[in-house]
Amino acid sequence: MDEVVKTDLDLDAEGRTLLQQIIRGMPLVADISRSDILLYCPTHDQGGHLVAQARPHSLSPIHPPGLVGRRIHPQDEPYVFQQALHQGKSVKGERVLIPGTAPIVQVVHPLRTRQGRLIGTLSIETHLFEHERQQRRRRPFQQALRWLQHMLLRGELLNVEDLSPFGEYDGIIVVNTYKRILYMSGIATNLYRRLGYLKSLVGQRLPDLDTADEALASQALDEGMCLEEEVQERGRILVKKAVPLLCRERPIPWLGQRWLRSDSYLAGAMLTIHDDTEVRQRELELRVKATMIQEIHHRVKNNLQTVAALLRMQSRRVASQEAREALEEGVGRILSMAVVHEFLSREEGQAINIRDVAQRILSQAERGMMDPEKEITLRLMGPSLYLPGKQATACALIISELLQNAMEHGYEWRRKGQIDVVLEDQGDRVGIRIRDDGRGLPEGFNLQAGESLGLEIVRRLVEDDLGGAFNLRDEGGVSATIVFPKPVLGGSENWNGHG
Repeated sequence: MDEVVKTDLDLDAEGRTLLQQIIRGMPLVADISRSDILLYCPTHDQGGHLVAQARPHSLSPIHPPGLVGRRIHPQDEPYVFQQALHQGKSVKGERVLIPGTAPIVQVVHPLRTRQGRLIGTLSIETHLFEHERQQRRRRPFQQALRWLQHMLLRGELLNVEDLSPFGEYDGIIVVNTYKRILYMSGIATNLYRRLGYLKSLVGQRLPDLDTADEALASQALDEGMCLEEEVQERGRILVKKAVPLLCRERPIPWLGQRWLRSDSYLAGAMLTIHDDTEVRQRELELRVKATMIQEIHHRVKNNLQTVAALLRMQSRRVASQEAREALEEGVGRILSMAVVHEFLSREEGQAINIRDVAQRILSQAERGMMDPEKEITLRLMGPSLYLPGKQATACALIISELLQNAMEHGYEWRRKGQIDVVLEDQGDRVGIRIRDDGRGLPEGFNLQAGESLGLEIVRRLVEDDLGGAFNLRDEGGVSATIVFPKPVLGGSENWNGHG
């Protein structure tokens, strides 16, 4: 409705209310009609604005999304301007959007307030093949569809915004006010066969069926508004909708039309049915699998922590200082992997915030790696960065190894210092820097020589697992830099701190 305000058309309260009701009803009618619906409002310069569009979920749309706000001219939409806007008449025609493709059928209706003021047009656009297919359907459906479209024009679809979309594999049933079935689509017939109704239900009354349809239809007819409910019938999970049908035609006895208000008759209802059983079963299976995976990660974390505790106990028993240091390094690596598995056990397979992982590793380093007689400050800086489990595991090991290397070699003869872990978002790449203010690199140091097992592990992880680059340099201490490409993340995962 905000786009309507931007048009040059001056709308009173009645006009705004009518357009709001039409816009709310457009998605449902687009789905049932299997058509694109476009709402145009005129402007003072004889042009117009496209102020709303609805694309069907029941088949491939004709138009791309995002057309709202487009300014149009008479030569762009001749059917909209020639008769609908200028003469206030409905018009039907065919046009080709893209040369060489099948034409579309365009039916354009003028939109008027109760006082007769012309405030816009509604264009219902359908693929020619689909239009001809609709024309071959039985008369009760065509009648119901026409009533539904005219209800949209008058803004008479109430509570429609609470309905879920109508899909390609949803069935349609049309009933009169006696709740007798006048029409049943092929999809609806097949769905009811799954419920045990093997014979044709056309001509049957809803109260004679052992389903929830009768209660839903009665409520929709009594209240004059659209309704939706989810029911379980004979082992199936069904989503059912009921849309009351209003018309302004002369009463037809076999329809059992009822006078609803001064200008409308209640002619019956359109019911839709969607079988959601398989989708729900797949969702349940995925939830079970996700729970199992989380439990596996939790157990792996516990096992890794147990192994780390055993190695720590073993390190206290060995006499060799070199062996003790090797065991402690192994403990650090195992605990770093345990941190990632802990996050995976909580995040249900989502991307992991490497900043949280780094913070946990720093806390572990302060408790387990740091010499209690030294005053070394560990500091984490930079934004949240989300990585898949494999990359997060590699980064955790890298950060742990470089922290351990800095504490072991950078402050061998110093009591105080500071080590910073800096995370960087470099656009299409991720950067991690671990810098200290220790003694710096030894003279003649060569990273490629592979003299340090820890640094060799880091180099292999960066190059093989992350596809990045690793280097060390002196900057008043040692600065270790890792840069690697951002992985492609799906869903809602991003790089601004929200996974």
